[in-house]
Amino acid sequence: MAVRHPVPEAVRTLDVLAKAALLLLMFLAVTSPDLGNMQDKGAHARAIGYPLAAFLVPFIWYVWWRDRASFPWLADLLVTVTCFTDTLGNRMDLYDSISWFDDWMHFMNTGLLTAAAILLTLHRGATLGRILERSLAFGATAGIVWELAEYATFLSKSTERRFAYTDTLGDLTLNTLGAVVAGLVIFVLWSRGQLHSSAPQLEHRVSTRI
Repeated sequence: MAVRHPVPEAVRTLDVLAKAALLLLMFLAVTSPDLGNMQDKGAHARAIGYPLAAFLVPFIWYVWWRDRASFPWLADLLVTVTCFTDTLGNRMDLYDSISWFDDWMHFMNTGLLTAAAILLTLHRGATLGRILERSLAFGATAGIVWELAEYATFLSKSTERRFAYTDTLGDLTLNTLGAVVAGLVIFVLWSRGQLHSSAPQLEHRVSTRI
């Protein structure tokens, strides 16, 4: 039987709303990519990949964890927010209208994904060294995967490919910095006795195998 922990109602509500809003935005991006500023930006790839990512944590929990773990609402919200903010940023044309927005998204979203990975796979008693190790391993890998997917889905066909090398180096650096900052924040919060109910209760088992 899973051990249940109280989760702030706001976290659960935001998670559900973010998923619903993401699905709506992805539907609009596919049906009207020009209106969502997604023309030639891999709208169809995002329409498939983002919902899969947003529902990955619920799928894993339901199939493998539900009988022995409380649902990790915060980690699930962090994953969903990364997909939602990228889609919303395109919808509002922030990537093209604000010069630093793309840099901020690489830093922030990699940090959020890294924080979710740490909450899901490490025990709150983990050392700073172990947390940073997990942060770098996950953040750097996630950044490389994103850059490869970005190039394959639309950048290789775009005029922006002339500047892709410089941009990719900057993005990978920001991804890594975001991951490290996320690890430091999680460590500090755990050290202060916070976020203890944010990870599934099987974290003891997971952390001993990874």
